[in-house]
Amino acid sequence: MDKTKGISRAQFLAGSAAVGLAGAMLPAGQASATGGERGRGGLQHRGVVYTVGAGETPGTAWSAARMREDVRVIRDELHADTLDVTGDGVDRLTATAAEAAERGLHVWLQPTLGDVPEREILDSIAECGRFAERLRRQGASVDFSVGCEFWLFVPGIVPGATVLERVGNLQKGNVDMAQMQRRLARFTRKAAAVGRSVFHGRLSYAAAQDEEFEPVDWNLFDVVGIDYYSYFRQPADYVRELRRYLRWGKPLAITEFGTCTYLGAPESGGMGWNIVDHDKEPEEIKGDPVRSERTQAAYLVDLLEVFESMDLYAAMAFEFVTADAPHRPDSPRHDLDLASYSITKAIKDHPDDPASDWHWEPKEAFHAVARQYGRRARPAPRGDHG
Repeated sequence: MDKTKGISRAQFLAGSAAVGLAGAMLPAGQASATGGERGRGGLQHRGVVYTVGAGETPGTAWSAARMREDVRVIRDELHADTLDVTGDGVDRLTATAAEAAERGLHVWLQPTLGDVPEREILDSIAECGRFAERLRRQGASVDFSVGCEFWLFVPGIVPGATVLERVGNLQKGNVDMAQMQRRLARFTRKAAAVGRSVFHGRLSYAAAQDEEFEPVDWNLFDVVGIDYYSYFRQPADYVRELRRYLRWGKPLAITEFGTCTYLGAPESGGMGWNIVDHDKEPEEIKGDPVRSERTQAAYLVDLLEVFESMDLYAAMAFEFVTADAPHRPDSPRHDLDLASYSITKAIKDHPDDPASDWHWEPKEAFHAVARQYGRRARPAPRGDHG
């Protein structure tokens, strides 16, 4: 029985909106570099992030049947060769990873459990790592990431028992940053040691791209993992910024990248989602953003071309679907998909019913990524499903 618990999208976003710090909350980059480089091999792994949380309502809860069909689509229609399986709940994580492996996809398994005691988080890492090792020994292609941005999710690094309390303390300046970074380094070493003890393949971690805020000792890991949300007008500027992560002499994986679905979203970097008023019931879009699936698609293509040019190890678009941010074409004020990084749009059968069933439909970003991945796709084993 899976007894783990997670952090809801509303909790995370409502708390994080108060403080523009790291990872998915970084502001857009500013730079003006020239020049670039063209690699020969391109990306080694092209993927998408697939979150397996419990959902905020019964209608958005994880479903094994839905997951199996999504994984099929990701392989056969999106032409991804990698599935970044993330979220909380060991049962959900391992079932999804097993499905991806059975279909011949490269698996990037990353448990992200938060707001529970440190011991439970380490136990979750160990259990998922043991499963990843079983998949690897059975012949699957697997990378294991011990987690994501521990400063936010793990109690005891930043003061506060919950995400909301931790971001509140960060906002108010009630944090000794030197002490925070020492605690972060201590827990990261523990997590890496647990990962190494159970998994004998490539080990990684998904860090915020602000190295001053979240410095990571990448000697602990085999693959450098960065959640990347910068915006530049020129591709050479991305190249210049990303080069600094190569100084460790290790493969670089972009563990998240993407943008929201409105004009100007890429310029907002990782803060693009912050156009929702979470205090309203139901939640409402703030201001008058103009929906633009084309803007989202163009940004993803631009970033993928940069990653290909640099021959990076992996890039995982964030994310496949965000069930808790449904598209409302009938009500732009409640079209939460505007603030979603998802490459598909979730549509409820009954928009005003929180428990309503739903389906997803592809956005322009889905088709754009599918074209990019399809052009470079290597034939993959089709698994037992055919």
